[in-house]
Amino acid sequence: MPNSEKAPEVKQLMIFSGRAHPELATEVADLLGVSLTPSRLISYANSEVYVRYEESVRGCDAFVIQSVPAPVNEWVMELLIMVDALKRASARRITVVVPFYPYGRQDKKHLGREPISARLIADLFRTAGADRIISVDLHASQIQGFFDGPLDHLSGLPVLADYVEAKYGTTDMTIVSPDAGRVRLADDWSDRLKVPLAIIHKRHDPRRANQVQVNEVVGEVEGRTCLVVDDMVDTAGTVCQAANALLKSGARRVIAASTHPVLSDPAAERINATPFEEVIFTNTLPLRSDLKIEKATVLSIAPLIARAIHEVFNNGSVTRLFDATGNISGSAS
Repeated sequence: MPNSEKAPEVKQLMIFSGRAHPELATEVADLLGVSLTPSRLISYANSEVYVRYEESVRGCDAFVIQSVPAPVNEWVMELLIMVDALKRASARRITVVVPFYPYGRQDKKHLGREPISARLIADLFRTAGADRIISVDLHASQIQGFFDGPLDHLSGLPVLADYVEAKYGTTDMTIVSPDAGRVRLADDWSDRLKVPLAIIHKRHDPRRANQVQVNEVVGEVEGRTCLVVDDMVDTAGTVCQAANALLKSGARRVIAASTHPVLSDPAAERINATPFEEVIFTNTLPLRSDLKIEKATVLSIAPLIARAIHEVFNNGSVTRLFDATGNISGSAS
């Protein structure tokens, strides 16, 4: 009598890369011991994007890695089309790996008649066919609830903190939040390194984007190594004003650490004009080749992402990777 039992399903891990930051996707794939799936991605003369995968993806566990630097809308659209192509080609499960979540700063309404664009992005991912999202250091934690499905929120803090602790030590260090909105992040750093916390009190003018007014330093910084921490550096106004305020308050030296190097103009000019000892980023976003930032160090986030993908694919636990006190190693480049 023939055996009617079905053979166990063999899962297939496939990694796909958009064109925004293929170096990161390649590094992640190498760490997982797989090759990027060959894909044809082109932009037509009118800027429309075309995607076709050159291998069968039927029944696979697909992970689409796409960073979202400027121009943000172009890379978001490419990512959505990649996900749609996978869904229509019968991929079994589709995970969007978006290290820097686009429109993350538009997470709530500050004034009437404003959008909540971070929610819209989550809806677009779901509509395109994404079953899961993996991201690093969301600007606002409530974005986790915007997606109708699992969203794995990874922390880049261990990658950055391990480097800072090894290079600078913690004897005379103070962690500095550049504004009230980053106090929770700075508190995580303080707990991780077991050092004091200081805060820069500032005010935003809601009518003028990317401009701030620094008021005062709250905390003990005189004669100390001050580490300014933030989830992202965009035009660098916040971290540079914070550094100048700290130095005026007697800080011995100032360094900065941030997960996402957005670095819109005039970020490079501002950072180079500010007496930082060092500015430290991860490679969640590619650095533009034309940016020349003195004393900048870039650490790889690929090991963290690779571990998250490994856990998701094997139905393991990603929770331990969320914990900012975890031990995740990164490499400097």
